[in-house]
Amino acid sequence: MSRVAKNPVHLPAGVDVSFVGQSITVSGSKGALKLQIHSSVEVTEVNNVMTFAARDGAKGSRAQAGSTRALVNNMVIGVSQGFEKKLQLIGVGYRAKATGSALSLTLGYSHPIEFEVPEGVTVETPTQTEVVLRGADKQLLGQVAAKIRGFREPEPYKGKGVRYSDETVLRKEAKKK
Repeated sequence: MSRVAKNPVHLPAGVDVSFVGQSITVSGSKGALKLQIHSSVEVTEVNNVMTFAARDGAKGSRAQAGSTRALVNNMVIGVSQGFEKKLQLIGVGYRAKATGSALSLTLGYSHPIEFEVPEGVTVETPTQTEVVLRGADKQLLGQVAAKIRGFREPEPYKGKGVRYSDETVLRKEAKKK
């Protein structure tokens, strides 16, 4: 049984939390994020420490309390420090170029791919084969990274494609004669 909800969330300086009904808003230097809290979870804040508990002892309520604690902790980290995902383009002629909120990818197709990055995520290309995504919302950042990776996933024979910087691709041996 997980005991995630028993750990409190400490709010760093510069992070403000406000409750409106079953909605919580966390704001900091990197932005503001909002979350709708399940009705079976009770959230309290005392002296910049947030605690989470189930309103009743049901198994589902305890699970919701742990999930809510993890989501709120990610929101606090996101608005204070932010999150970052790095992608690498492996392959001959694979290139990326960021212009404003758009990302132009050349991935071996007959046409370049123009990807519009959603609001709340910034994109940089330090080199032609690296893409760095930054943002406060961990879920949105992961979704954008997965969409970019989905344009050309790494293939197992040569390892070509778009991959996360910490991802290892299991290589297969080519067919023998």
